[in-house]
Amino acid sequence: MTDYLDGLAGLPLAWRLGAGALLGAIVGSYLATLALRWPRGEPASRGRSHCDGCGRALAWPDLIPLASYALRRGRCRTCGTRIDPVHPLTELAAALIGGLSLALHPGVDGLAGAIFGWALLLLATLDIRHFWLPDRVTLPLVGLGLGAAWLTGSPDPIDAAIGAATGFLLLAGIAIAYRALRGRDGLGGGDSKLLAAIGAWLGWPMLPFVLLLASATGLAAAVAARLRGVSVRATDRLPFGAFLAVAAWPLWLARDALATFLQLL
Repeated sequence: MTDYLDGLAGLPLAWRLGAGALLGAIVGSYLATLALRWPRGEPASRGRSHCDGCGRALAWPDLIPLASYALRRGRCRTCGTRIDPVHPLTELAAALIGGLSLALHPGVDGLAGAIFGWALLLLATLDIRHFWLPDRVTLPLVGLGLGAAWLTGSPDPIDAAIGAATGFLLLAGIAIAYRALRGRDGLGGGDSKLLAAIGAWLGWPMLPFVLLLASATGLAAAVAARLRGVSVRATDRLPFGAFLAVAAWPLWLARDALATFLQLL
């Protein structure tokens, strides 16, 4: 398997991009199912996919990523019920993650980065829709990050371990201090576990960039909401985990360039 993935480096860029995008679209279809079924307490790996409106079991033409949604114009062909747009959006985002990961980082490293991105995509979707970062995703992601660092050497395994510990302790400490000072929760427990996973994948030197970019993303989201006429108050809940996820994967993609930049400072 490793030899096969390493052989991808010899393929033309367009082929790697296409193969990664195709794999990502397939993975994205499953991620969308997880994002919809888990909050309802339903298993995602058992039972046929079905229409939420009429309950009709979906045939294979209805399950082609992106294409089936476009051909059906976003509605069930039997009852006309609107298909949740999380399906095409997740499939498209997962295709982008897979394509760019294998195009820019061919081989085992690229596949590892794609898995990182797909997990972050699922977590961002769940956090935006339900303010939920499940341990069943964040905790294995910590272990996978440490394993990927040991397997690929990027980041350095020691930096990855320090990053995991620092990420968790940093946000956990802020959450404890905020509750002590304000008498209410300011950060969810899943945020610290997610930053631990991000630290494991990127290494501790990248954590300031993650927090800076996540904060900027959150500020941009708040400004966009105000421009749409939505009231934004200090007590409103924001999906900070989603902002962390949105910041982390692009930084993984550009980590080599950033590492070179940091060495020059």
